[in-house]
Amino acid sequence: MALRKINPTTPGQRFKQISAFDDITCSKPEKSLLVPMKKSGGRNNQGKMTVRNIGGGHKRQYRLIDFKRERDGVKARVKTIEYDPNRSARIALVVYEDGEKRYILAPNGLQVGQIIESGKGVAPELGNTLFLSDIPLGTVVHNIEMRPGQGAVMARSAGTFAQLVSRDGKYAVLKMPSSETRKILVTCKATIGSVSNSDHALENSGKAGRSRWLGRRPRVRGVAMNPVDHPMGGGEGRASGGQPRSRTGLLAKGYKTRAKKKESNKYIIERRKK
Repeated sequence: MALRKINPTTPGQRFKQISAFDDITCSKPEKSLLVPMKKSGGRNNQGKMTVRNIGGGHKRQYRLIDFKRERDGVKARVKTIEYDPNRSARIALVVYEDGEKRYILAPNGLQVGQIIESGKGVAPELGNTLFLSDIPLGTVVHNIEMRPGQGAVMARSAGTFAQLVSRDGKYAVLKMPSSETRKILVTCKATIGSVSNSDHALENSGKAGRSRWLGRRPRVRGVAMNPVDHPMGGGEGRASGGQPRSRTGLLAKGYKTRAKKKESNKYIIERRKK
């Protein structure tokens, strides 16, 4: 998982730093696991723009990812490591003993030909999915469920991981990628290892055009707008705009938006560090 620095032959190439893609073993995806993706361009069913700064971009197909890993006790062999345009991490195509093919999130260090398993009594090895009750303390995990059988919802982006700190009755205590410490039921599943493509955060597009390929349109700063368009707009000369806030007036720096009586607050032991 290395980065490739481009020779500065043009202004757009000068600071460009992208993935070398040396971990990818296959260029064509598995057809049976592809579904079409429609673009909205930020418009609703009436054709009105409801989300700004979205539009264009390269056509994509969605890869169906197995976040549940519910085929307990059945071994699977890793066939390929592939690129997924819909996420920052790499994905792996695995083939089960009965011939079924599925995509999973590829953990860092997963190799083609490796055997992976999931379920009760499985060894806590890279790529295996276990219940939090069976994972040794101190282990680095990703792809974590919040409710049993729900499918993984946490620690799924490139390079992220959580650490199993302790167990307290029917709860496991995990230190999340955000540095938050929280309780999760020990009957939830998690996968051993950290997510692949950890150098993703160091990439540099080099030019605005690469953002357009991703479907991102230019974003106008609030201070560059008129007062009618944004709370930070207007003023003589280059005014700073006053208190940083969103277009709807919501304070941007330090203002807590989480509900004070949110049901899941009782599971959070320590909030994330600022």
